[in-house]
Amino acid sequence: MEIYDKLKAIKEKFDKINEQLADPAYLSDQAKVVALSKERSSLVDIAEAFVEYDNLLKNIKGNQEIIESGEDKELAEIAESELGGLKSNKDLMEEKIKFLLVPKDPDDDKNVIMEIRAGTGGDEAGLFAADLFRMYSRYSEVRGWKQELIDMSDTGIGGIKEVVFSLSGASVYADLKFESGVHRVQRVPATEANGRVHTSAASVVVMPEVEDVEVNVDPNDLRIDVYRSGGAGGQNVNKVETAIRITHIPTGLVVQCQDERSQLKNRQKAMKVLKARLYDMKLNEQNSEIAATRKTMVKSGDRSDKIRTYNFPQNRVTDHRIGLTLYNLSEIIEGDLGELVEKLKLADRAEKLNAG
Repeated sequence: MEIYDKLKAIKEKFDKINEQLADPAYLSDQAKVVALSKERSSLVDIAEAFVEYDNLLKNIKGNQEIIESGEDKELAEIAESELGGLKSNKDLMEEKIKFLLVPKDPDDDKNVIMEIRAGTGGDEAGLFAADLFRMYSRYSEVRGWKQELIDMSDTGIGGIKEVVFSLSGASVYADLKFESGVHRVQRVPATEANGRVHTSAASVVVMPEVEDVEVNVDPNDLRIDVYRSGGAGGQNVNKVETAIRITHIPTGLVVQCQDERSQLKNRQKAMKVLKARLYDMKLNEQNSEIAATRKTMVKSGDRSDKIRTYNFPQNRVTDHRIGLTLYNLSEIIEGDLGELVEKLKLADRAEKLNAG
């Protein structure tokens, strides 16, 4: 009964957290309430599963006792007919519980910083990068997340060379962490007169936003340049030096932000991106080590992997990592990512379960 004991311990912890959250002594400590609420949220599915599993075990035991007693033949027949279904439900429940008990990624609850860059394909790649930016923006609206632009470089014809933005809300990294990689599009570009299908690409990077304690940046390792903002921005543009460029000398990483009119705010945003990139470098090293020892299906340490193809003529989206093909590209490109996200999460959990 190892699985039962593990679930029972989690349920007891869950109940204790509920008691603490109802205790007026804790309510005055807002930080403690937030921490307890987050922990409760991470345990609620397992706690509910335990209640269901415990009831199944009790029903199975009760039916077996009725059958073995032999006191009431009619009742024993009813118990016998129910027993098969109860045992089948128990097996299904145990499979579900195994998934729930897979160790959670500690970064899942974090906000993210995303970068989208046009790849091969000229102007069409820039237009595709803009489509991806709109897709993630609309998905974030549906999920109720807050989006904040950090830096953008456009192509001048509605496309994007590069865009950096943050998303904050519930389980952002958990939903989007599998989006990192090369996204490929197959369609007839608006600029194509002969109606030929072209293939273009854009790269997406999703990085968890990190706290200061997680990434230590020595100020002596930074070169900070201040310059005038360019592009659209009203009277402030090209008159006041508010844009910030930060170079991390040891790694050569360069980040910049010119979205805000305040130099201080641009600097704060740029530092967020720098810390996220440094943390992301560590994660990639870890993922590469894992990939070296076993085949990782969903998430590898190689950001140059082609992960998904969007085929417009056939209204088809294919995720190459899990062999999933969907024929609702028109909905997906408008932000309907729910099915893709859930299938990738499920594949990742199955992979971890098999490896564990």
